[in-house]
Amino acid sequence: MGEARDPKSIVRDARHRMEKAVDVFEDEIKQLRTGRATPAILEPVKVEYYGQKIPAPEPRLLVVQPWDKSIMKDIEDAIRNADLGLNPSNDGNVVRVPIPPLTVERRQELVKVLHKMTEEARVAVRNVRRDALHHLQSLKKEKAISEDEEKHYEKEIQKLTDEFIDKINQISREKEKEILEE
Repeated sequence: MGEARDPKSIVRDARHRMEKAVDVFEDEIKQLRTGRATPAILEPVKVEYYGQKIPAPEPRLLVVQPWDKSIMKDIEDAIRNADLGLNPSNDGNVVRVPIPPLTVERRQELVKVLHKMTEEARVAVRNVRRDALHHLQSLKKEKAISEDEEKHYEKEIQKLTDEFIDKINQISREKEKEILEE
């Protein structure tokens, strides 16, 4: 946090940094594999089955079709060596990557990892709050703001903190539900 000289810029900077913490969290949890090849892409597809329209089966296969067929083996090796538990194969035209269903134990491990990531994101937001409050105290000590102003902006910072912690919790709940889906 730069040397902010007014409380409004401290609040603006805190909001920006908290948004960044949430963005980083969302990017990190995207890496948690949920057992789906492409989530939700086939949700609108309905298949006629004995006169009923039923949802399409959940996608369990990724297909990689490179422009340059000479790198097929490299793609296959890179996926295999990425430590994702995936076993790709190629037929000369495309690389097929079957997505195996997750075991109950693996889902529970992923939820634990998610919970750890969630707590780290909350801590990041709380650290932003701590920094912002420290800057507000400095402004009060320098007599740049009154005690009432300090209290007012402290409440704003706390409201921001609560808002972003709630956002992190909501994202985490949705990801956990996705992980635990069969």
